[in-house]
Amino acid sequence: MGTALARTWLAAGHPTTVWNRTRARAEPLVAEGATLADTAAEAVAATPLIVVCLLDDASVGAALADAELAGRDLVNLTTGSPAQARARAAWAHERGARYLDGGIMAVPPMVGSSPTRGYVFYSGSRALFDDRGRTLAVPLDPRYVGADPGLAALHDVALLSAMTGMFAGISHAFALIRAAGVPARPFAPLLVEWLRAMATSASATAEHLDSGDYTTGVMSNLAMQVAGNATLLRTAAELGVDAELLTPYMAAMQRRLADGHADEGVTGVIDQLLS
Repeated sequence: MGTALARTWLAAGHPTTVWNRTRARAEPLVAEGATLADTAAEAVAATPLIVVCLLDDASVGAALADAELAGRDLVNLTTGSPAQARARAAWAHERGARYLDGGIMAVPPMVGSSPTRGYVFYSGSRALFDDRGRTLAVPLDPRYVGADPGLAALHDVALLSAMTGMFAGISHAFALIRAAGVPARPFAPLLVEWLRAMATSASATAEHLDSGDYTTGVMSNLAMQVAGNATLLRTAAELGVDAELLTPYMAAMQRRLADGHADEGVTGVIDQLLS
């Protein structure tokens, strides 16, 4: 991802100094106009705007331990938790830097002018975002979500968590198809079409959560859905497919039903998680 970002800035004519813990990975960028630094501290010294995209929060601290950050703008695009982002912001401020935390909602092919161009959540210094917004917008669309440095990570992880749950359902669906000997390729577009249609339910869930009314507009109530889960589990058992990717969610639905919420949709499961 760091290479894809740097390549896009270079292509747009931005003077760019690069550093990588594995030097060989950064060397190809030199042919595209980058200056290769021997150390992270050297890279920081070369520019007032520093963009960090590393493995984890600990690697950010280690890489920048000897860097002089006073007067610099630090944009951290390393995936981390909200608490790590807030702590890293305080760490940067103590060293005299302005700080933005970012959550990249893209994979490398989506960087730049791709038709499927992604975006980045940003949170932290609004002044930094306003001052550097045009530069940050070169590789990926910037979306500022608030002054709390942890908000970008929160949005990032929330969306990634939804993706993980979706992948769990996709994996279970393909396991059923595979166990039955049905070819996967013809099934795939049906799965995409169905998931795309069902994804619109997120808007209704948001309405329920903000209003506190979990029953208005419900088409398949919780009692019906819990009853239907039995068929999903029976089918998996008949085909010899382990239902472990589905059962935790089903168990939460069952607990909500047992608490007397038969007429709701599934929004109340969120309250089960919070309790």
